[in-house]
Amino acid sequence: MPTRFLSIIALLLGGLCLGGPALALTEQEALAMTVGESDARIEAINQAVAKADDKTVNFLQALADDAVKIAGQKVLIVRGDQISDPVTGAALALPEGAEDVVSNNRMRSEIDNALASLKLLSPDPKVRRQAIKALQGEVDASKLPLLDKAWSAEPDPELKNQLSLLRASVLLDSAQQAQRLQAAGQLAAGRSPATRTVLIERLKIEDDAQVKAALQSALSTVEASLVWGERWAVVFSGLSLGSILLLVALGLAITYGLMGVINMAHGELMMIGAYATFVVQGVFQKFFPGAFDLYLLAAVPVAFCAAAAMGALLERGVIRFLYGRPLETLLATWGISLVLQQGVRSVFGAQNVSVENPSWMSGGVQIMSNLQLPWNRLIIVAFALGVLLAVALLISQTRLGLFVRGVTQNRSMAACMGVNTARTDTYAFALGSGIAGLAGCALSQIGNVGPDLGQAYIVDAFMVVVVGGVGQLAGTVYAALGLGVLNKFLEGWTGAVLAKIAVLVLIIVFIQKRPQGIFAMRGRSAEA
Repeated sequence: MPTRFLSIIALLLGGLCLGGPALALTEQEALAMTVGESDARIEAINQAVAKADDKTVNFLQALADDAVKIAGQKVLIVRGDQISDPVTGAALALPEGAEDVVSNNRMRSEIDNALASLKLLSPDPKVRRQAIKALQGEVDASKLPLLDKAWSAEPDPELKNQLSLLRASVLLDSAQQAQRLQAAGQLAAGRSPATRTVLIERLKIEDDAQVKAALQSALSTVEASLVWGERWAVVFSGLSLGSILLLVALGLAITYGLMGVINMAHGELMMIGAYATFVVQGVFQKFFPGAFDLYLLAAVPVAFCAAAAMGALLERGVIRFLYGRPLETLLATWGISLVLQQGVRSVFGAQNVSVENPSWMSGGVQIMSNLQLPWNRLIIVAFALGVLLAVALLISQTRLGLFVRGVTQNRSMAACMGVNTARTDTYAFALGSGIAGLAGCALSQIGNVGPDLGQAYIVDAFMVVVVGGVGQLAGTVYAALGLGVLNKFLEGWTGAVLAKIAVLVLIIVFIQKRPQGIFAMRGRSAEA
């Protein structure tokens, strides 16, 4: 008895602190939410939500889980073998003839919205943020008391502003002109695509001229605030595409730019790197599931080595007999690309395979309300720059790089100086092929992996190398990033297909005016 008395006192004090009477779920409320017509049940749910306590939340969750039964006028929560009273929480026996509570789609939607609304009062800011996002476009006037309560208790300024905008979107449906004008003024402070959508939809049905003018003014303000986010999104998308083109073209800058080999199987070397990543993922899933997030770190060297080994085999077995014969080299490597594609189909199947992102590549950085930078794209951009730096240092600062530059500029003189030109060719071709494998590893993190993976990038990669200047790494960087950004800007105006055509036309015009590319080759090779 003393314990029960203290509990009642505590409940009453809690109610006084909220500025009202003690709030708790009653049997009548539980019954009203359980039986009757849908409209009456929905009204009962809205009334309960406005003054909800933990028991109300538990009961609504039980309704959502189809864990409620009715026996006469008695409502029960049934979860497995546990039967309890929704009001007192006391354990009960299941009466004979107890029937399941049936909720149609409309009721389920209202119950889900009610649960999402109650999450607005959660102590966890992440839960409150998700609740606000879930309620956008789904909240109505019946939730205004709860929105007001959540708004007054919200400590986070950003979430408080989002709640204010959510409340304003509800007031737009008010029959009173003053409330709709007030809502239009509040929505003008919105900086999100959702706010713009709300204003556009309301403008379609608004009849009052004064309110319509206020809505149009608010829409103009919101669109002006969103335009920069959209522009930066296009720039980032272009840089992301450019970084992928850079990874793909770096290998070609060596095999084609420095060695003069037109390798039509370069895309298939990328494919090998992607499938190597898929195999490493499978090994970690089977043997090291606890370390799955580290699989990509192991996949990077495996993808490089697999593609480099295939490239070395290709150079030693075919290409070394075709140096100086570009047409035969093109035809031979094209045939090899078909063989590699069919080999992959025979081993892995013709269907695409999925490569999962590690958890540390999930999500993104929210810069603006309509601009989020995904972690997988950011990491690929950084990875491409890292590979570029490594290749530049290898070519300019190492013994292998010195041999490659010497053989490229004057093969006969390099051989006279003791350089094993045949071995240097193999090393250089293996290096370019390994970089293609790294490109395939990166591509596996942003899309499915299939036998045709490399075909989507091979033409663009050749264009990057030609525009940048044959054999020029700096030109490859400028061309890759420039073509990526240009392509994304044109897509916004003309669509993807016409953008590709426009870029190709611009490249043809550029090559006509400057056939040596952005940066011309210097040294003896330029005089040859």
